[in-house]
Amino acid sequence: MKRGRLRVLLGAAPGVGKTYAMLEEGARLRDEGKHVEVAVVETHGRAATAAVLGGLPVIPRTISDHRGVRLTEMDLAAVLDRHPDIALVDELAHTNAPGSANEKRWQDVETLLDAGINVISTVNVQHIESLSDVVEQITGAPQRETIPDQVLRGADQIEVIDLAPQALRDRLAEGNVYPAARIDAALSNYFRLGNLTALRELALLWLADEVDSALKAYRTEHGIDSKWEARERVVVALTGGPEGETLIRRGARIAARSSGGELLVVHVSRQDGLADAHPGALTAQRALTDKLGGTYHQVIGDDIPHALVDFAKAMNATQLVIGVSRRSRIAAALTGPGIGATVIRESGVIDVHIVTHSNAGGHFTLPRVGGALTLKRRIVGGALALALGPLVTLLLVTFRSPDTLTSDVLAFQLLVVIVALVGGIWPALFAAVLSGFTLDFFFVTPIDSITIARPLHLLALVLYVVNALLVSYVVDQAARRSRSAARALAESELLATIAGSVLRGQDALQALITRTREVFGLSSVQIISGQDTLYCTGEPKADDHVTRIETGEHGTLELRGPDLEASERRLLTVIAAQVDTALERNALSKTAEEVKPLAQVDQMRTALLAAVGHDLRRPLASATAAIGGLQTSDLTLSASDRRELLATASESLESLATLVTNLLDVSRVQAGALAVSLTAVDVDDVIMGALDELGLGPDHVDLGIEENLPPVLADSVLLQRVVVNLLDNGLRYSPAGSRIHISASSFAGSLQIRIADRGPGVTDERRGDIFVPFQRLGDTDNTTGLGLGLALSKGFTEGMGGTLDADDTPGGGLTMVVSLPLATADSSSSKA
Repeated sequence: MKRGRLRVLLGAAPGVGKTYAMLEEGARLRDEGKHVEVAVVETHGRAATAAVLGGLPVIPRTISDHRGVRLTEMDLAAVLDRHPDIALVDELAHTNAPGSANEKRWQDVETLLDAGINVISTVNVQHIESLSDVVEQITGAPQRETIPDQVLRGADQIEVIDLAPQALRDRLAEGNVYPAARIDAALSNYFRLGNLTALRELALLWLADEVDSALKAYRTEHGIDSKWEARERVVVALTGGPEGETLIRRGARIAARSSGGELLVVHVSRQDGLADAHPGALTAQRALTDKLGGTYHQVIGDDIPHALVDFAKAMNATQLVIGVSRRSRIAAALTGPGIGATVIRESGVIDVHIVTHSNAGGHFTLPRVGGALTLKRRIVGGALALALGPLVTLLLVTFRSPDTLTSDVLAFQLLVVIVALVGGIWPALFAAVLSGFTLDFFFVTPIDSITIARPLHLLALVLYVVNALLVSYVVDQAARRSRSAARALAESELLATIAGSVLRGQDALQALITRTREVFGLSSVQIISGQDTLYCTGEPKADDHVTRIETGEHGTLELRGPDLEASERRLLTVIAAQVDTALERNALSKTAEEVKPLAQVDQMRTALLAAVGHDLRRPLASATAAIGGLQTSDLTLSASDRRELLATASESLESLATLVTNLLDVSRVQAGALAVSLTAVDVDDVIMGALDELGLGPDHVDLGIEENLPPVLADSVLLQRVVVNLLDNGLRYSPAGSRIHISASSFAGSLQIRIADRGPGVTDERRGDIFVPFQRLGDTDNTTGLGLGLALSKGFTEGMGGTLDADDTPGGGLTMVVSLPLATADSSSSKA
């Protein structure tokens, strides 16, 4: 019998729409004439899911009793008996009731598949066995029901039912996922935006890896070894040399340019184990690979280029990064083009990047203007004259005749031009004189003797010398101009680096002096201020020439190495000026950083004085007026008038005491001198105490507190003040007739108190400002207090080891979320 096909709908979290999509697909297949039966489905009370289920035939479940609990499960025998074309089986990772035919639902599905029944099922990413620990780290919720990876990977088709995290939270807030009583706890715990984003990425990456495995299997089965660019894979080849870190970082940047790019680092070792790789360097490079999210591989092979290309093709690489050869030009000329050329030739469609590095031929230096042609070229020119002169003479003597004198002269003239082009004036003069005497000795009668009997012969020798001088002069000028252009380009590059370094700020000074040392071929470069060395690069040598250039009032540029030419010193003055500008910038930045706290203190003092000038004056004026009225002898006050004045004075003084207390508290918080006594606190008692303090009842608040909440580690007095401040803030900005919603729930070692209002809310740009002292929403109404409530609440909460954050209330408004750690048996403590 042909085995059935398994199709799995994978979701990142509950509520993304897996079951709904499964039922919709079942309805579509039924409309196409397929025999579709619902073997088991869980609607979780969702009206939309129940509506789409209504049009499909449902196989009744089995009913069992386990320890007094009524349990229903899929009737496996009934499904096998009906034998539909397609069975819809929800929640693939479900654990069956005790006494069922199989322990797990996925085992029931295996039975259906063996019977030739096609199955469509659903599962969430948290139930995949290999990911359950990762999901627990993300969400803090352990997973008891899991499905083996090989079962899921054995499915014929896997689809991700994707939904953006915020869209899922919106569905949850609208009551489309859980009942109203569970919404707040779900939003604040499992369904936090960060959790959902991480779970979504986990589901997509798991499926991407599964697709990648399927692609590799397909290519292997069909013998396909060419590159398929399904996603960017960058292979970096290491030799074990010091350039390895540069290559790894370059490969990581290339891989990061595309979403899902992979970095693979490989080192090819010879089979005999004899290699120049430094073990310490390879260890450090392997650690860097791990840090950058790549994988390290070791390959054995005597033919390094072919082993490298074979590895890249096996990994389906799209990019291959290798370093430029460290060999000298002479070594390259003697031993051939090297590994790089072979890799490029054999790589096929894989892009090869050859990356230069500091060990490939030394650092960039400024060319010297003095002396147009190098000593090496002059030596080569002289050697060329000595080598080609006898060869040309031997060749011409072989065909010598009275009619060949003209061609003989032209041949030696060509030799002089060639030597002039290569070696310049002195080798050309040497070749001209040598050619003149050779012509006179071998080709001008009397032969075999050097005589200048005729003026014409002397003229010929002079013409040889003149030609050599003219050609060598042209060559020298061309070389001089080429060197001047190269130097101008190098100076431009250096100045551009200097300008960019200054713009980048303080850290660029180290790069600037390093570049200066490399460009001028110096042993070391330092920036000195007084007796202090601010920046240093390189190692000075005992015989170095020391050059000091004043950069201004901020320091001195000290250079150690060969003596510098005048043109180089002029360039160094530009560098010194830029160094001075950068040092001045750093000094100003440091001063600004030192002044910044003072500016903040001054700003707070100004705000404090402005607030005190208004908010303290009102209760003082009211109390003074009331007491003055009581003390006056001109008026006769009734008992009710006296009581009213006393009440006014008492109310004003209480308000004044509260303001002063808040001012003292905020000063303690900012000074870090807040006294906190941490004990196990019952949150229910704190919330009820806050409600009693504010005189709030069912008309003002809705309570959604979980039962049997564990105690939190907090200071009960400070926590109650936090709750009072948050409730007072929510009431102040809530519209008339609306109620504040208070909920509390525990999750992953912490407890959250959520206080949600239906007010105007706060924009994302102002979320951080609302916790700053003396801030009011709009800053227009000075009758609402000093604006210290939220600042104090945040300071108190953080002093207790918790956090206070602002979040949006679903449907509009602001939700303040207080998170505190749960108390343990020995967690009580006091701190100041």
